[in-house]
Amino acid sequence: MSITLLAIESSCDDTSAAVMRDGILLSNVTASQAVHEMYGGVVPELASRAHQQNIVPVVDAALKQANIEKSELSAIAVTLGPGLMGSLLVGVSFAKGLAASLGIPLIDVNHLHGHILAHFIQTPDDKKEVPPYPFLCLLVSGGNSQIVKVNSHNNFEVLGQTIDDAAGEAIDKCSKVMGLGYPGGPIIDRMARQGNPRAFSFAKPNLPGYDYSFSGLKTSFLYFLRDKVAENPNFIENNKNDLAASLEATIIEILMKKLKKAAQDIGIKHVALAGGVSANSALRKAFQDMEDKGVWKIYIPKFSYTTDNAAMIAMSGHYRYLDGEFCSLDKPAFSRTVF
Repeated sequence: MSITLLAIESSCDDTSAAVMRDGILLSNVTASQAVHEMYGGVVPELASRAHQQNIVPVVDAALKQANIEKSELSAIAVTLGPGLMGSLLVGVSFAKGLAASLGIPLIDVNHLHGHILAHFIQTPDDKKEVPPYPFLCLLVSGGNSQIVKVNSHNNFEVLGQTIDDAAGEAIDKCSKVMGLGYPGGPIIDRMARQGNPRAFSFAKPNLPGYDYSFSGLKTSFLYFLRDKVAENPNFIENNKNDLAASLEATIIEILMKKLKKAAQDIGIKHVALAGGVSANSALRKAFQDMEDKGVWKIYIPKFSYTTDNAAMIAMSGHYRYLDGEFCSLDKPAFSRTVF
């Protein structure tokens, strides 16, 4: 009998729904929220209101694109956390109500597991190579920076993580300080391609083990701009491409140094990239360079699977369904990072 899942993702500011049958993705629909751009970051109250407006049409579109009726669904998978509580509650409440009305199981999915398992998404027209277990995954996003040893689809071992700010958050905050707008990732990426990555240097933490820290880099960047602007009010405008390139290069060097150490220490040569920051072209190039040198076999997700999306929730949900891991309708959402 076929396993047909509807998956729902609403952990931040993207409302997404996907349909997967027997591990093959049939649809993946996402509605983004442009309203946050003018505020320089996601406003939780506005995000939850937008989710309420988007959830019904997004789910309806996903079912129609997949040519699936609600009566054909085997279960509903939903992001239970981590994320913004107001946003999560919209998706979780909808999923619980629909599952109860259809009399089918509910599957709770950890958002971070979804990002990692996005590497296993297959479509009817694209059967790609997937990483073998165990493999290392660098998970980098606006809220998380982690090195994870993936032993199986349900066994994740965090080797290192940020002790303060995440890489994506550092990029967004530095972009805001430069007056470039939000989200900062795509802006910094675009401008860095036109700049000199060695033009300026910023603080790099020296933590033991595989943990990360980006708060010192943010402070270093802020003070550097403060001093330079005091000397020349037009400094940022005159050097924005070089600033973007130097900031990006510093963050990637920090990320890759720890990842290389972990891979070497453990002896793993299959290394994957995941999370929103995995869309960064320079980070992808750093991974590609390691493969070109014959050091790693790399796995990089499609751009459509880098940001928050329901396809990755469906993939994780599919494995949990096979394992019989369902959840009760009274299980609460959670906002803090739990791996």
